[in-house]
Amino acid sequence: MLCATIACAVCARLTSELVTWDDVSKRPVPAAGYRVAYGEGALRFGDLRLPRGDGPFPLAVVIHGGCWRSENDLGHISHLSSALTRTGIATWTIEYRRVGNPGGGWTGTFEDVAAGTDYTRALAQQFPIDLSRVVLLGHSAGGHLALWVAARRNLPEASPLSPADPLVVRGVVSLAGISDLRAFSAGSAYCNASVAPLLGGTADAVPERYRQANPIELMPLRVPLRLVHGALDPYVPVEQSRTLADRARGLGDDVEITVLPAIGHFDLIAPWSTAWPAVERMVVKVLGSY
Repeated sequence: MLCATIACAVCARLTSELVTWDDVSKRPVPAAGYRVAYGEGALRFGDLRLPRGDGPFPLAVVIHGGCWRSENDLGHISHLSSALTRTGIATWTIEYRRVGNPGGGWTGTFEDVAAGTDYTRALAQQFPIDLSRVVLLGHSAGGHLALWVAARRNLPEASPLSPADPLVVRGVVSLAGISDLRAFSAGSAYCNASVAPLLGGTADAVPERYRQANPIELMPLRVPLRLVHGALDPYVPVEQSRTLADRARGLGDDVEITVLPAIGHFDLIAPWSTAWPAVERMVVKVLGSY
C-alpha cells in the first residue's frame, strides 16, 4: 500500500509539472522576420524566420496543431520556430484554413499545407534557403499534416489532392503526431471528435477520404522519419507513434522513435521544457550538419 501511495504521489507531481496548453498559447508570440502569403485568402500565409548570417540555411517547414480547429492558430508553435531559428535553422511556420474557417476541412486544409510547403521553392528565390536541406516538422494535428504532406506522393492519380510536383524534403519529424485518423477518431475527446468535421464525415460515411488523408495508409514515405512522443501524453496516445513506426519499418522506411518519460503533449513544443533537447536533436539529425 505504501509503494502504491508513493507511486501515485510521484505520478501526480510529474503530471502537475507537464507543460500545458496555456503555457504555450498565452505567452507572447515571438516576432517573425517576414510574414509571407503563399496564396490567395486571409489564412494562406506563413511566418519566415531566418538565422543571423549569410546562409544558405537549412529550413524546417513547421505545421502547428490544435485539433485542425479554427480557434487554434500558429501562434502557440512560434516558440518552437523561434528557438530553432536561434540554432541556425530557418523556419517557415505555415498557417492554413481549419475546421470552422470558410473552405477549411476537406479539401481546403490539405490543399493549404501542401501549397504552403511547396511555396518553399518561391521563398528560396528571395531568401537564402537551402532547398536540399528541408525538413517537415509538425505537432499533434500538425504532425498528422506533416506526415500527410510527405506521403501525398502515394495518393492515387484520381485524388483531388494528388500532387503534380511535390517538394522533395530531407525527412519528417513528427511530435506527438496523429498518424492513424481511423483509430484516433474512435475517442470521444475534443480532438478525437474533430476528425469527422475535418473529413466531412465518419470513416463509414466517407471511407475514401480517410484512405487519402490517413498517413498510416499512405506509407511508405521513402524519407527518414523521426517520431518523438511523451510517455505521459493525455491527448494523443503514444501508440499512434509506435504503430506508425512498426508500419514504416515493415515497409522499409528509415524510422526512429523516441518516447520521452515524464513528458506530456505540449512539452515537445516548449523550448523551456526538458523535452526540448531531444526535439532539437531529431531536427538536426534529419538535416545533417550545417
